[in-house]
Amino acid sequence: MATVSRVVNNNPNVKPQTRKKVFEAIERLGYRPNAVARGLASKKTTTVGVVIPDISNSIFSEVARGIEDIANMYHYNIILCNADKKKEKEIRVVNTLLEKQVDGLLFMGGVITEDHLQAFKTSSVPVVLCATTDEHHAIPSVDINHEKAAFDAVNVLIENGHRSIAMISGTLQDPANGFARYQGYKKALEAAGIPLREDYVRIGNYRYESGLELTKYFLELDERPTAIFAATDEMAIGAIHTLQDEGLKVPEDISVISVDNIRMASMVRPQLTTVAQPMYDIGAVAMRLLTKLMNKETKDASELQQVILPHEVIHRNSVAHR
Repeated sequence: MATVSRVVNNNPNVKPQTRKKVFEAIERLGYRPNAVARGLASKKTTTVGVVIPDISNSIFSEVARGIEDIANMYHYNIILCNADKKKEKEIRVVNTLLEKQVDGLLFMGGVITEDHLQAFKTSSVPVVLCATTDEHHAIPSVDINHEKAAFDAVNVLIENGHRSIAMISGTLQDPANGFARYQGYKKALEAAGIPLREDYVRIGNYRYESGLELTKYFLELDERPTAIFAATDEMAIGAIHTLQDEGLKVPEDISVISVDNIRMASMVRPQLTTVAQPMYDIGAVAMRLLTKLMNKETKDASELQQVILPHEVIHRNSVAHR
């Protein structure tokens, strides 16, 4: 039994001839090591739980790819769970993963409530927030500065002479994609001396369909905006398609800009000018941070509390000078 264990765990202290016999027996018997038993013995399962808000959203698939690549590099397996951005389901999934004895947890979601924080703080394993943060920065996180990203996007419009700028926002209860990006929009207008108009702000649900519908509202206003800032690329693409369906040209009649830089941003015509989130890097850095915490590679976890990655304006063809 001890010899088989040494062979399976790649211990060098086994004669080549013995190793060959063990591998022949393993192949003949179809033996696979019992990961559950191994986990009980070592108190490690080499498994990481990942909670993702919407597995059908391409932006989260990029994050998941970054997580997966670094996990493979450090020999961790991933259990990926979709939580639909629903609080009850998110907390249930978190507790289920912890019951499965994962070695660590990566959480992507929207609003981090007190219930979320309670679940994370009572966890016996490290937790890292990925592409989101909690309001008090109590949990280590990896993200971008969403407010600054939105500010930079709106500033592109202002620099191109636009002063009638509408926004399709996410829910303001969402601290990152919603409220922070709305704040960036608001501060960019203030910095340029442009009054904030309530009728120029509408709340979407981050998806393509809400971009379609809310753009129709802007077109019915007596004073149409000359530009639309959408909090996500999906909503921006919906906005472009509504404008085109109504016989308007983008960007000649109305310019459109957004944040995210999903793959579809370069496929739509005109190609979408957007602020790129480094989604793959966010996933990769979050997973690397989690490995450091799981393996106690850092003595001072407070140094790693909040990692902010840089964003970048990608100039394409959906913004014109006014």
